[in-house]
Amino acid sequence: MGSNSSRIGDLPKNEYLKKLSGTESVSENDPFWNQLLSFSFPAPTSSNELKLLEEATISVCRSLVVNNPRTGNLGALIKVFLSRTKELKLSAECQNHIFIWQTHNALFIICCLLKVFICEMAEEELQLHFTYEEKSPGSYSSDSEDLLEELLCCLMQLITDIPLLDITYEISVEAVSTMVVFLSCQLFHKEVLRQSISHKYLMQGRCLPYTSKLVKTLLYNFIRQEKPPPPGTHVLPQQSDGGGLLYGLASGVATGLWTVFTLGGVGSKAAASPELSSPLANQSLLLLLVLANLTDAADAPNPYRQAIMSFKNTQDSSPFPSSIPHTFQINFNSLYTALCEQQTSDQATLLLYTLLHQNSNVRTYMLARTDMENLVLPILEILYHVEERNSHHVYMALIILLILTEDDGFNRSIHEVILKNISWYSERVLTEISLGSLLILVVIRTIQYNMTRTRDKYLHTNCLAALANMSAQFRSLHQYAAQRIISYTCRHLRRYVYVLDKLCFPHSHCSTLQHCFSTLSDNGEELLSLTCSHILRSYASSLFSLLSKKHNKVLEQATQSLRGSLSANDVPLPDYAQDLNVIEEVIRMMLEIINSCLTNSLHHNPNLVYALLYKRDLFEQFRTHPSFQDIMQNIDLVITFFSSRLLQAGAELSVERVLEIIKQGAVALPKDRLKKFPELKFKYVEEEQPEEFFIPYVWSLVYNSAVGLYWNPQDIQLFTMDSD
Repeated sequence: MGSNSSRIGDLPKNEYLKKLSGTESVSENDPFWNQLLSFSFPAPTSSNELKLLEEATISVCRSLVVNNPRTGNLGALIKVFLSRTKELKLSAECQNHIFIWQTHNALFIICCLLKVFICEMAEEELQLHFTYEEKSPGSYSSDSEDLLEELLCCLMQLITDIPLLDITYEISVEAVSTMVVFLSCQLFHKEVLRQSISHKYLMQGRCLPYTSKLVKTLLYNFIRQEKPPPPGTHVLPQQSDGGGLLYGLASGVATGLWTVFTLGGVGSKAAASPELSSPLANQSLLLLLVLANLTDAADAPNPYRQAIMSFKNTQDSSPFPSSIPHTFQINFNSLYTALCEQQTSDQATLLLYTLLHQNSNVRTYMLARTDMENLVLPILEILYHVEERNSHHVYMALIILLILTEDDGFNRSIHEVILKNISWYSERVLTEISLGSLLILVVIRTIQYNMTRTRDKYLHTNCLAALANMSAQFRSLHQYAAQRIISYTCRHLRRYVYVLDKLCFPHSHCSTLQHCFSTLSDNGEELLSLTCSHILRSYASSLFSLLSKKHNKVLEQATQSLRGSLSANDVPLPDYAQDLNVIEEVIRMMLEIINSCLTNSLHHNPNLVYALLYKRDLFEQFRTHPSFQDIMQNIDLVITFFSSRLLQAGAELSVERVLEIIKQGAVALPKDRLKKFPELKFKYVEEEQPEEFFIPYVWSLVYNSAVGLYWNPQDIQLFTMDSD
């Protein structure tokens, strides 16, 4: 940044800032304010630029903290801003560039000051700073107007009422940013705030009537993705040499004040995220998420969450229930399109989750769409690139799928949507595949990644729940999807035998068995040799016989024996019992998914039967397992039935011929021979106190993604800076 950084470094010495923060009171009618507000420079956006600006102005802010109780200059500045906003709408209509420019500058300074004040003092002290007025030392007027509440109401009015034009774009962004800053006290507390100034002002009093209008405006800002005006159409024209053109109401105003900062336009922070091509849309979405996740007040629910839960489509002419407050209507088609296009960002995915989970009108509309692939494909791509995403983003994407799969209509329709050439799927060239089969492939890949890397039980449970919800409606599964369902199950069946062997026979050193499992690749695609299969079958038979006597007792005794015999080595012992329980849960769910498909749609899925027959040796070993005996009945029946028909057809059958025999057999197999099990259905339910997860997550998004806002990472208490 060169000389620009030195100019920023001169700010603490600037005479106008020194007067603002000094010991002399400045009346709100003083010409000084016109001088102070007559500066122009490209607003800093990158974190480095913002850090330099904050470091340069921190001494000014701290000086104001000390002197403001006597001078009331902060209140005077806010009154100047409030008086100007009353004419802002008219100024926009009359294209009064200078007036809007100075009003924006006033708000910019207020936002910078407010951010430091909130970081450095308790809320009670902050509130006092908004009540101080010009007075003699030591005096205090208890009946002062509440400037803080008036400022918030003014910001809401500015966001909702001022038309969005090239000359008002920046002040609209600044208004949204200032509201985010007002709520940022949460960043400096480890615990979730349940009572604060934000609750007092935003959930009752003069701000409350603006609730639905504010939420609607923020949503439309996200939907429209309005880009900032191009250079040359800013509030003030730029000089050709890169400096700013300063206007003043008096000669030479501010020439030595904010000598223009050419801070380089969009910085690294904005360039890193494509969605920041619209700062207003990004900032509006972040504010919306912050408001939606405020905790309920002691005597009233969060009105912003109520508004998000209840808004309807503009095409819905039904009356609003009188019992539901803060309702409004919005164009669902435009909202759907924006959500589909913006899923590369965490905050857009979190908004989609919020709407699907909390607003039944939105959920019903989306599930009725005939182009669900536009929404589902970006979600699948998030999961596919799980290694590159933070865990929260992956969770949100996965829960969205789980919510969608709760609907049987969705589960049927995704198998009717045929996709061609999925470029981001690199494991195999998929020239043509149904959306349903692709979803299965991506979810299984996500489970596998989790089991081998992160080992997060919450994640794999929800993945399996989504597959289970879909299983009864599996239709025409792609051969690769069918193969992955079976091969993934087989991988865990083999792993189960291996871990059980380690538990029950800790001193056994079967090099052949160990070799079998050491040759398994991470993706579970490699097949064991025929010799290994025979060894596994022998092991499985003896181990399962042992288990069938007293399952839990055997595991307990085996674990104690293992620990007792090996603890003397001072080597950390693998928790085989825990591993076994996890593997058993996965196997059980995968067998239920296969069983559900065979029971409900056998004749629609010849590729799944083919893959099952191909690995029948391994499945047959688990007939006698005490935990799987019931669910194995149908699978074993299908294997036996189709194996018999293939045997009758002769040897050396082609793949095509085998599939033909399977299709014929599916028609011939009496459905009453398959045992009926309860339908697999799982429903997403938020855990108790969801705010403990969502509030730190939302504020981490604000910290990392907000345009033009910087907080010192050392001051952040709500979340750890190395967490994702």
